[in-house]
Amino acid sequence: MTSPKVWFITGASAGLGREVVKYALSRGDNVFATLRKPSMLEDLTTKYPSSRLVTFPLDVTDTPSITAAFDQAILHFNRVDVVLNNAGYYIVSEAEGLPHKAAREMFDVLLWGAENVMREAIRCFRDVNHPMGGRILNISSRNAFIPQVGTVHYAAAKAALECLTEGYIGELDPEWQIKITLIEPGLFRTSMIQSHATEPIHPAYESNPSLPTRKYRALYPDIEDTHFDGDPAKFAEVAYELSRLDDPPIRLPLHRVALESARKKGKSLLETAEIWSSWSDDVYLPK
Repeated sequence: MTSPKVWFITGASAGLGREVVKYALSRGDNVFATLRKPSMLEDLTTKYPSSRLVTFPLDVTDTPSITAAFDQAILHFNRVDVVLNNAGYYIVSEAEGLPHKAAREMFDVLLWGAENVMREAIRCFRDVNHPMGGRILNISSRNAFIPQVGTVHYAAAKAALECLTEGYIGELDPEWQIKITLIEPGLFRTSMIQSHATEPIHPAYESNPSLPTRKYRALYPDIEDTHFDGDPAKFAEVAYELSRLDDPPIRLPLHRVALESARKKGKSLLETAEIWSSWSDDVYLPK
């Protein structure tokens, strides 16, 4: 991969995406920033020339638009080196209280939209960048390890993205030089906290304030100050350094809460496999 690199970033309007845009530019890289409303980056487009930064309207649920965005990025910068697959949002709700339509729409962004961005990135890295390949940084969540009550559909979509990403990694030809990493952020203070949607409390949960989702709901609106201490600017620095690694990890839990979740999940799986291993002793066809 050549330097400076060209970044393709989804969900660039705010939060982690915006911070990576800013940091990559500050380090001399070029950025093709996609977002629903390009005007959200007007402060940066007035600071950097179009030879360094291009904004492009993109809804990741619109597959043809994803292809068009990559084509435009390649037309402008001749290639794409790093893709930050970051678009997303969450809804606070009891699992059984989230309307199916809202759940499907969230999966359309967090899973299918992310997959379609990943597909286009792979195509570009293989067909345009050969033999240099490229990097994909898929933004997952610590919730993929252990679902946070009140946001379990978000967690489910991120867990599905993790499985899908691992599957893609296993199928890629090593000669394509395509490296993919799942970044699993913990509690980083971003605008997604303020912009999340909230469903009404499911009637079955209304009378008992000690239930897990009721306790979680009670943390708002102060949850940002009381729990979210991760610095998005420092996240951007890590993402930048990760994009430079010759042999990046498949997963990168980032933040002490993410590390705790990863360790707890791993410990639970190992203990379960050990405790219940004898149940697999006699479940096979005769030889």
